Amino acid sequence: MSKIDQVESLFRAAWREPYRPSPVRFSRVLVLTDLDAASAEAFTRQARAFVPPGALADGAGWHTAVGDDFHAIDEMLALIERQRPGLIVSYRNLHSHAWRYPHSLGVHLDVLLQDIDTPVLVMPHPEAGYRAEHALSDCDTVMVVTDHLTRQHRLVDHGAALTESGGVLILAHIEDERTFERYLDAIARIDSIDTDEAREQLQKRLLADPSHYIESCVEQLAGRGIEIEALVTFGRSLRDCKALIESRHLDLLVMNAKDDEQLAMHGLAYPLAVELRQIPLLIL
Repeated sequence: MSKIDQVESLFRAAWREPYRPSPVRFSRVLVLTDLDAASAEAFTRQARAFVPPGALADGAGWHTAVGDDFHAIDEMLALIERQRPGLIVSYRNLHSHAWRYPHSLGVHLDVLLQDIDTPVLVMPHPEAGYRAEHALSDCDTVMVVTDHLTRQHRLVDHGAALTESGGVLILAHIEDERTFERYLDAIARIDSIDTDEAREQLQKRLLADPSHYIESCVEQLAGRGIEIEALVTFGRSLRDCKALIESRHLDLLVMNAKDDEQLAMHGLAYPLAVELRQIPLLIL
């Protein structure tokens, strides 16, 4: 390696972008349902009890859409355009009975998550009966999950906003172990590279950046009245999230659905959103 390459590597290793907070407070919340008026109001009361007061602006307004307010997707989007909410609350499989099956979010939610930038709080379906026993009782254990927890300021902002005072915000970076092993297998076939050293150095490098980013989150969120925990590891996102929901009684999972390079939902978010139906999800 040339001296120029060495200097460049040292520079890249030392450079870190810290967390830059931008506090979140919702001034208007839109609740989308396909229920009758009484059931929709009950669902809204549940949502209002779940969202921490600290996430809402003073005098925040709530508007509830019932089943007759929209049916087609363009009607839903027009309603959102009129209301201009800062937060949307809903559940999967709107205007569909497919909530009985653990296979999809439904066309309304698919479009909603990709077509607008408004955060969507996806609650357990009110009629499905698959809600976790601890779900919706409070919001004091929240986890932000991604496979690239650096420069994810908006995710952290929303995770912090939705964590109750005195609660725990878990910042999780789960490096996909199957992808890592696939690359290590390729490296093992190159005789000029020491495989054991490559494994050790790559593991350290891949986990170093998210660890440093979380350290900056802890510094910036000090005084917010919440505890920050780091989870930086190799694993499998879906399996590990399921285990954490059960072991830590997670109240809310925060994830990013947008992908700048494609129209479809971000690869990590979709299987999580489809399968993790038992607790609320905040999807950005």
